[in-house]
Amino acid sequence: MSFPGIDDLASGEDLETALRRIGAERYHNLHPFHRMLHGGRLNRGQVQAWALNRYYYQSRIPMKDSAIMARIADSELRRIWSERVVDHDGTREGQGGVARWLTLCAALGLDPERVKREEGILPATRFAVEAYIHFVRERSLLEAIASSLTELFSPGIIRERVSGMLANYDFVDETTLSYFRPRLDQAPRDAEFALAYVKEHARTPAERRLVCEALLFKTDVLWAQLDALHHAYVLAGGIPPGAFVPEEETALMGNVA
Repeated sequence: MSFPGIDDLASGEDLETALRRIGAERYHNLHPFHRMLHGGRLNRGQVQAWALNRYYYQSRIPMKDSAIMARIADSELRRIWSERVVDHDGTREGQGGVARWLTLCAALGLDPERVKREEGILPATRFAVEAYIHFVRERSLLEAIASSLTELFSPGIIRERVSGMLANYDFVDETTLSYFRPRLDQAPRDAEFALAYVKEHARTPAERRLVCEALLFKTDVLWAQLDALHHAYVLAGGIPPGAFVPEEETALMGNVA
């Protein structure tokens, strides 16, 4: 995977600099769909489509982290990594980030049961998210952990998203967006640990390049999901058969018929 300046990284500090440069140039906060979402330029149906498809990604995060844990022989490292699963799944029904994302979906007018059944997910969303899970199962543990480093950049996009959506959409409020507040503490904690891990364990230029390539892969996973949303729901590229159709689109198709 090509990105300038990642071939001969001489130290952990050089690695960190390269990783932060990747985030500055490739993180999905730059995607046109996010610019529209945060700027209030999407309608309710388009925001629903985003929340529904993002649920599929959110629901797979604890599965991804469990797959990583299954590969970790060191019990202390497993205990540290297990915090991520608890953050998303909680310790009982109704807790955790996945439950809070369902709250967001319900507040936007989606049926939570249908969301949980994963009805209407875009095919590209499924392919991108499944590719991520396969990546952490099949690549080295170093690469699997490195792929989580997009969390280095998530606090900025969370703050922008919360402030932008509260300012621009009358159908969201603080409760609707409750998923994001805990992530402002959780994501930096997790990112700092993962960054320290890869800086310590990537000991050669070849290993440091693998770390960078893992982060590049993850940014592609996130970008691909937004590409699919943008194509289907903003650019009118065509909503795939079986995918979610916003009410306004359904009404329009009925009028045409």
